[in-house]
Amino acid sequence: MNLDYLLETIDYQLIECRNHPLNSAEIIILRGIWQYRTYSQIAIEAGYSPGYFTNVVAPELLERLSEVVGKRVTKKNCRLLLESYVTTQATPETKPVKQEPAESSAKINQEISPCYPSGAVPLDSPFYLKRSSCEEQICREIKKPGALIRIKAPREMGKTSLLLRVLDYANNLGYHTISLNLQQVDQAILSDSNKFLRWLCANIAHQLQRKLMLDEYWDEDLGNKISCTLYFQDYLLESINAPLVLALDEVNQIIEHPQVAKDFLPLLRSWYEESKRLPIWQKLRILVVHSTEIYVPLELNQSPFNVGLPIHLESFTQEEVQQLAKCYGLNWGDGQEIGKLMAMVGGHPAMIHLALYHLSKGEITLSQLLDTAPTATGIYRNHLQRHWAILEKQPELVKAFDTVLNAAETVALDPSLSYKLSSMGLITLSGDRAIVSCELYRRFFTKKGEQNLFYTPTSLE
Repeated sequence: MNLDYLLETIDYQLIECRNHPLNSAEIIILRGIWQYRTYSQIAIEAGYSPGYFTNVVAPELLERLSEVVGKRVTKKNCRLLLESYVTTQATPETKPVKQEPAESSAKINQEISPCYPSGAVPLDSPFYLKRSSCEEQICREIKKPGALIRIKAPREMGKTSLLLRVLDYANNLGYHTISLNLQQVDQAILSDSNKFLRWLCANIAHQLQRKLMLDEYWDEDLGNKISCTLYFQDYLLESINAPLVLALDEVNQIIEHPQVAKDFLPLLRSWYEESKRLPIWQKLRILVVHSTEIYVPLELNQSPFNVGLPIHLESFTQEEVQQLAKCYGLNWGDGQEIGKLMAMVGGHPAMIHLALYHLSKGEITLSQLLDTAPTATGIYRNHLQRHWAILEKQPELVKAFDTVLNAAETVALDPSLSYKLSSMGLITLSGDRAIVSCELYRRFFTKKGEQNLFYTPTSLE
């Protein structure tokens, strides 16, 4: 049965029962159920919290569907009951004729009133700016047996939004897709390699809807890494016929735990190398997404950060900002406004989105936005304070960044410090020389220096 027709019919029946129609989140869940996805997969790929979908949206949706169908609807029987209900109950007279599908209505409403830009841009959002060259490159690579792709950029540059599109592409190819956000791992698990590898295997088995079977494959004599590898090879990969895309987002969480990093990251490298020797490992395609460089002493030839396809997300160009401004309903044809905005924040995706959102709401003018941008009352205050909080804890970084701020031209820094500042997005590197990334950072952090806040008692010790 055509899913769009089914959704349209269920919408009509909900309204007939004096209930509100399906909202965009509920439609996303139903489409995911039709694709035999777990709630966690559906939520992550759509840019929502898995807990929100599992504990809030899904139970309410199933309860409302149960009222329409007259039987208890669960995730397991949802498709069967709804198709049966629509086939037997929905007559030509009850079929909605001119009502717009809820998903289309949601898109229209979003175009009129954009949502506050925070986190990943959902798949159905009209405010996603396609990274054509990156997406095409990744989509070509993901089809290659045993592929490993690593996406790196500072925070808020659009890595997770890009990842959602790649996973959607892989789903459409009929691949199995597993998306794990390592920010969701408990600290107790991140401090123990054995616990982490078992967590990894358990989550993948759960998303593939396989029995865990961990104890059957875990062997103390073989060790954690071999046990994990055998679990993947002899159980998970053996049980599937289509390729498996394993997407690991926020891998920087692992990097900050040296013992787990030293075990797990070389393990990823070994799986990539195994694909050149054993056909079964060619089913696995690995996506590694991280926002910082490796700050722990890993062996370079054992980590996955110098193999596979590297993707580095760049800032938006002026043409891309102009295209995005149109999506927000701003008529910036002559380019003057775009020039002024980019002079302040460069092409930083999150800051561009935030500015266009506020300007499209008509609650602030561009002049007011730019005047207050580097202050504690501006729209970027949270972004700036987050960077400031990180710098405060690292006196060496403070000193290095202060050198860049006070230089009239590009300046050479210690390579490790310049890499950290670049990974934060605070500086732009040209060879081994650095310059401040944008005027916003220059004004805000120069002001901090003038207030003697750049040198706290901690940094003087």
